[in-house]
Amino acid sequence: MANKVQSSDPPSATAPAAPSAVRGASLLIALQIASRAATFIANQLLLRFLTAQLLGVATQLEVYYLSVLFFARESLRVAIQRQGGRETKDDSEKKEDKDGKAKKSSSASSSQSAVNLAYVSILLGVLVALLLGQLYLTSINNTTGDDDSGDDDSNPPFLVTSLYLYAIASAVELLSEPAFVVLQLRLQFGARAAAESVATVLRCATTLGAAVLSTRLASASGSGTGLDIGVLPFALGQLAYGVGLLAVYVWFGTGLARRDGFSLLPKRLLSNTKKDDYALQLFDRPTLHLASSMSVQSIVKHVLTQGDTFLVSILSTTTTQGVYALANNYGGLAARLLFQPIEESSRSYFSRLLADDSASRSETGKKTGAKEKSENTTASRAARDLQTLLKLYVLLSLVVTAIGPAAAAPFLGLVTGPRWAASGAAATLAAYVWYIPLLAINGVAEAFVASVATETQVYRQSVWMGGFSAVFAAAGYVCLRVLDGGAIGLVAANGINMACRIVWCLVFIRDYFASRDVSFFGDAASTLMPHPLAVLAAVVTSTAVRRLVPAVSAFAGPVAQITQLVKIAILAVPFLLAV
Repeated sequence: MANKVQSSDPPSATAPAAPSAVRGASLLIALQIASRAATFIANQLLLRFLTAQLLGVATQLEVYYLSVLFFARESLRVAIQRQGGRETKDDSEKKEDKDGKAKKSSSASSSQSAVNLAYVSILLGVLVALLLGQLYLTSINNTTGDDDSGDDDSNPPFLVTSLYLYAIASAVELLSEPAFVVLQLRLQFGARAAAESVATVLRCATTLGAAVLSTRLASASGSGTGLDIGVLPFALGQLAYGVGLLAVYVWFGTGLARRDGFSLLPKRLLSNTKKDDYALQLFDRPTLHLASSMSVQSIVKHVLTQGDTFLVSILSTTTTQGVYALANNYGGLAARLLFQPIEESSRSYFSRLLADDSASRSETGKKTGAKEKSENTTASRAARDLQTLLKLYVLLSLVVTAIGPAAAAPFLGLVTGPRWAASGAAATLAAYVWYIPLLAINGVAEAFVASVATETQVYRQSVWMGGFSAVFAAAGYVCLRVLDGGAIGLVAANGINMACRIVWCLVFIRDYFASRDVSFFGDAASTLMPHPLAVLAAVVTSTAVRRLVPAVSAFAGPVAQITQLVKIAILAVPFLLAV
């Protein structure tokens, strides 16, 4: 029979100190920069061997992998973070003890509850991997009847084998979820940095090693050069990544479990209040309920996030898929390096900062005296922090859109070589630059919404997101089929969809703070909009770059491309000083 751990209410909802949150975000940003730099270098070497068609197939497999992980753990992760930060005043008083034993017991039980919930993600992951894998196999069989013998880039060799490896890799990564969630609750950013760093190094080494080895074997056998094993190096690299994550997270999680008295294996929980607080005496019912209510929104969000890949798979060729994937990889580099860590840290920060306010308002709508003043102070602090983030993103958008489009072609020609010059990737990347600001603003806005939205508001957001997905599909059809815009048309369709999502989030944020007597936008010109001189500097710089820096051919040598990038950088210096 499983051991029983005494459980009480979740840990304290005290607002995180700003310096702690900043340190955590800074560490995640540094981690992303280091890991993406290693991945970037490995990808540059791989691109010398890849064609646009082969990269398109690899992108499809990556979407399968990300879909399995997203559907299995996203809603549970958010629910655990939100429920883990809530505690009433009475609960806090119960935990006070002379020697701190009660507090330690509560911490252990809340950690055990989070660990148990993580096993739901593992079970869901296996089911989703089987379902999506079967759907993908069906689509492959409709194209070719031979599993592993494809002889063109749209159905490369070892495609089905690679699919199986991606499925196994997703299951291996999900096995690290019990340790991850408890380390995340304890704000152990160092453990996450170590895990992702080790995993990234393993993935890069494995992917590149498999590609180089296959090329040498092909050359030795006289069959020519190139990746004759198709996308198999990517699959092997992803499996190595999952193994690395699992090993490091289990190492750190085991040490934390030993110190705090909980287990990384599921254990039964006993409630101090009601017997039905836990399903099967394992899973916290309120958290499960919140996760289930957020699951529909998560599905819609993922379809919207990866909808560009789904849509382009239906409406375009694998060549277009590869071109867009290349532009997305480079154009979205800033989003993965900077915006994603800030988004994750913001979600955790606002969840904890506003947890008491959200919980108490769900219980009663009456606020009086010092408590109301305290909550207004907390809401004002959250509004100022969110305004700061959005203002910084707006200023960053000026820099990106003023310089980025002109730098796209020489940058791409330098890092990928002439192999991709005729694919239209440079023009697509230049268009993608205008999409980056929308990604940034939407990320932090949706992070705030996920931190404070009630179940009713989550359902309402899901309905709106469904409407936006229809807008996205219509825009995609017009841009890809009617206007024949190719990958650039897909960027435009994504921009329309992202703009709709941003408007909804900003309206939600305005109403949220207004209900707490805090004016979020106030004078929008001074709160969020950049200074008029900064806008003027951006316009002047963009015009100067286009006129003073002549475009070079994508087939030009690296010296010409580096020279053009240096000229653009020189023109950017006074602009940055002005901003």
